[in-house]
Amino acid sequence: MRIPLQLSAFVCLLGFSMHALSSTELSFLNWSDYMDPELLEDFRQQTGISVKQTYYASDSNRDELLLETEGKGFDLVIVNGARIRILAKRGWLEPINDTEIPNLKHIYPRWRSEHERAEEYGVPYAWGTLGIAYRKDMIATPVSSWMDLLRPNESMQGKIGMINDPNDMVGIALKALGYSLNSSDREQLKEAEKLLMEQAPHVKTYEYISPDENSAIVTGQVSMSMMFNGDALMVKEHNENIEYVLPDEGGNVWVDYLCILRESSNKAAARQFINFLNEPENAAKLALYVYYPTPNRAAEKLLPAEFTSDPVIYPSEATLVKSEPYIQLKPRAAKQRAAIISRIVQ
Repeated sequence: MRIPLQLSAFVCLLGFSMHALSSTELSFLNWSDYMDPELLEDFRQQTGISVKQTYYASDSNRDELLLETEGKGFDLVIVNGARIRILAKRGWLEPINDTEIPNLKHIYPRWRSEHERAEEYGVPYAWGTLGIAYRKDMIATPVSSWMDLLRPNESMQGKIGMINDPNDMVGIALKALGYSLNSSDREQLKEAEKLLMEQAPHVKTYEYISPDENSAIVTGQVSMSMMFNGDALMVKEHNENIEYVLPDEGGNVWVDYLCILRESSNKAAARQFINFLNEPENAAKLALYVYYPTPNRAAEKLLPAEFTSDPVIYPSEATLVKSEPYIQLKPRAAKQRAAIISRIVQ
């Protein structure tokens, strides 16, 4: 069950009129199950502004959607830190002006500047890890390594879930082999491809499994999968046998940013929404809904101790020491990874 948040209702947005932009609708490109619908309703009631979400299935899928329209058609988008620089370079993102979003004062400086150009074009939304979710009732031995996922025993044939994303798939294979997940070394990439090819017969799906009651890991169609830590806790709500581990080799530590599209015709409303989400009470409520650490330090103080002390949500620095953020790869290296995935996922 979700942890209840005992907080007073927030009545008025700091620095904004209660009835401003009453007929506006914001178009928000987001992951599914990555926004508390109660917050959207609260925002609509307070401002008259509704938020319509369009969902993407992977970072690559998001970029494809933006490429189809040259960044037009959406007001807001969730962007992973490693992609902000390239989307900004294409001219798709609107610069963030702190004076127009007063609640940015609550954000940890570390997360604002974690990635190149992130502070200029994005507002930290959540951060977390990429690891392994598994069904402890379906797997005989404890899961502790990426090799448990990439070289599973025969009983796991057709029971593995992967993420059809070049950075994620190739990155964890490199990590399993003892290399950096950002490696561009040709020989190391060949080893990673070989490992993924060997794993392929065991893979049930390369599509990211849903974090809801119909998830393949909840029903048992998949017994082990790459998964983000908060999503693993979401599916655990529906099956207590699901566990999450950040492998011994380390994984990916990521930061997602909320960005305004340059072609948006509703920039003022978009800023108002970002400011609303960063009211400490609202940021805490969002963290509890998505099961991810909040980058909002004022909100963090409002979270229950059982949430902030959960090592799946807030891994210790000692646990994170072997993990890495993604960096923006050079075009040739990115093409090499995309080619690897195309040869595996057909």
